[in-house]
Amino acid sequence: MEPFLNRDAAWLLLTEYTKSESLLKHALAVEAAVSGYARKFDQPDVDWGIVGLLHDFDYERWPTPDDHPFRGCEILETHGYPDWVRRAILSHADYSGVPRESLLEKTLFACDEMAGFVTAATLVRPSRSVLDLEASSVVKRMKDKAFARGVKREDLRSGAELLGLPLDEHISNVITFMRERADVLGLRGTL
Repeated sequence: MEPFLNRDAAWLLLTEYTKSESLLKHALAVEAAVSGYARKFDQPDVDWGIVGLLHDFDYERWPTPDDHPFRGCEILETHGYPDWVRRAILSHADYSGVPRESLLEKTLFACDEMAGFVTAATLVRPSRSVLDLEASSVVKRMKDKAFARGVKREDLRSGAELLGLPLDEHISNVITFMRERADVLGLRGTL
């Protein structure tokens, strides 16, 4: 099936508004996870991946809850992105008032914080590689309140629940999807 959305155009839009290397890597990690789930759920992986790629594209310029992701969705509308893309992006922010209903919306929420947490867990490994990271190591890091303290552990757990998956299975899936793009994500490390 031909993708509805254009990945090159989405990347240009992302890089127009986002210059931070870490935010670009986060966008790529969420894209990897969301598109991986799309394949698992027999959904359009390019289109779903683009939603992951663009979910925070406005955050660097407008990081406050008053602006993000609302400003980004206004911009997406002017670029012709359909309602289902904008709605999914709005739904990833708890304070937006947009409930997560579709499988895409639930998947984006489940992958957003988890991709960031998996990245953080990877970067503290001696190998700095996602290739030898296991779900058990991520679960252990979740129990350490000082580790990646900005990530709400409840969001990690509720994301897995939204997908109807045990937490360790969700973590394993995200790790697998991110391994497929380890080089692009800068997470091959020394392996």
